[in-house]
Amino acid sequence: MVEDASEWAVFLDLDGTLIDIAPTPRLVSIPPDLAPLLARLCVTLRGALAIVTGRQIVDVDRFLDPFRPIAAGVHGAQLRTERDGDVLLAVGPMDPGVAAAVSRLSELAPGIVVEPKVYSIAVHYRLAPSVEPQLEAALKNIVAGSPDHFILCPGRYVVEVVPRHVSKGAALEALLGLPVFKGRRPIMIGDDVPDESALEAAVRHGGMGLRVAGEHFREQADFTNPSDVRTWLAAMANKLTTEPGKRREPSLPLSTGDRNAQG
Repeated sequence: MVEDASEWAVFLDLDGTLIDIAPTPRLVSIPPDLAPLLARLCVTLRGALAIVTGRQIVDVDRFLDPFRPIAAGVHGAQLRTERDGDVLLAVGPMDPGVAAAVSRLSELAPGIVVEPKVYSIAVHYRLAPSVEPQLEAALKNIVAGSPDHFILCPGRYVVEVVPRHVSKGAALEALLGLPVFKGRRPIMIGDDVPDESALEAAVRHGGMGLRVAGEHFREQADFTNPSDVRTWLAAMANKLTTEPGKRREPSLPLSTGDRNAQG
């Protein structure tokens, strides 16, 4: 038994945190060592690892095959509460009228990519950054005329229409209630606006919220890029495996990370 491994639970965003942001969601590149690394860390943590992402869980499984972790998908609209388990739904499918109105926004400019996720719908404009004001105004009008349980969730060159009560913070809170995470100190790592509620939830529960640099987090970032995150996770797995019986916090990559540690 590795004493340190029983203290921690790790929660990880995907795009911008474990993998580099791509021009469109379909063009992401998955490092070949990512799935083996996460599987090894999961074993070291005795299962206390989860992916918390805006992606659908089916995408998580495609990217990390054959590793099928505990996961929250679509910002918590989907939950998988055990490895290889069924996907549970926290909300119903997206209102078809709202989805159709958002989909038409792809006509605003070349380069706009609409990503339907069944339970939400995202509009990416990384390839058309000048359209941001027009796009946000159009989305605000759509949400204003839609059922009141929808809100806008902005991100890195993306705006998503999501159910009001869905958030990564709520997802992390729900996962912490599972037996595999009980009594552990959560470490959440993320890079974007939707990750903030989960970062805050991790700190509230005596853990750490660590940030990856990008358009959203800059000077306050703890990691420069996803490669740094993967290196840190590998070092954490090695430390927990090779240094049993020592109670210590994992070393942070930058001194600025110390402000996120509690308890």
